[in-house]
Amino acid sequence: MPNMSINGVTIDDTFAEAFGMRATAIVITAPSRKWARQAAITMTGFATSVIGCGCEAAIDLDLPPSATPDGRPGCRVMIFAMGTDELQKQLLNRVGQCVLTSPGSACFAGLQGSAELKLGSALRYFGDGWQISKKIGDRHFWRIPVMDGEFLCEATTGLTKEAVGGGNFFVMAQSSANALAAAEAAVGAIGMVPGAIVPFPGGIARSGSKIGGKYKGMIASANEAYAPTLRGVVASELGPDINAVLEIVIDGETNDAVAAAMKAGIKAVIDLGPKRGAVRISAGNYGGKLGKFIYSLKDMLP
Repeated sequence: MPNMSINGVTIDDTFAEAFGMRATAIVITAPSRKWARQAAITMTGFATSVIGCGCEAAIDLDLPPSATPDGRPGCRVMIFAMGTDELQKQLLNRVGQCVLTSPGSACFAGLQGSAELKLGSALRYFGDGWQISKKIGDRHFWRIPVMDGEFLCEATTGLTKEAVGGGNFFVMAQSSANALAAAEAAVGAIGMVPGAIVPFPGGIARSGSKIGGKYKGMIASANEAYAPTLRGVVASELGPDINAVLEIVIDGETNDAVAAAMKAGIKAVIDLGPKRGAVRISAGNYGGKLGKFIYSLKDMLP
């Protein structure tokens, strides 16, 4: 299938390539939406890529009081890693340092998975012997004393081995402002898809990378083929009308969640059109040789 155009936006005949990951989710609640989000944002800081951060994490959904276990405003947060041990480590470090410490917070399981990860069952030791075990139905909680009352934390949360990381697409525009407008539209649409996150700052990455590099020890380095300032000195993938490229990277609880997020994001970019947004959409892959999951852009079109 050759490249095609919809609403003036060219869509490359290519595909995104993604990888299997491990993932979990938690629900954070607080006295107000402001403080639920503050705990969630702090917890998901420095979690853009497993390459340098150990995990990838972001807020999945804001939850109204009617949708949380304790009837308070909340957020569902998702965390992805390449292995179970690293995911467990990241979960405990981030909840312990960023949620336990946040005023009025509580923490609950956000995923029913094929296995479990420790949550309150490990963090309870902060209570120094004053923690209290509580069972309600088939759910187990720990009440840990803190200086503004107690931190209520579910004992465990679920783990899924069916998660997918690295779904992606590129938005290419005539200016940085237009590329950002298109990327923001995509992120807004993806935010409405449950079970999918965009872990980079504001959901957007400007530093698209390739595997390896010329310097020893580099796991990833600049993808010069998509850098507009190098167009005249490298084998560039950019035409003369492209002066800015931004990447949207998507992690999902399932293969279907990643596909739905890609479809929603690409539709938003196409709907915005080239005058205010992107003139072209492409995607990153490794020739289909490394990732288990393939997302052809032609299958992601509205």
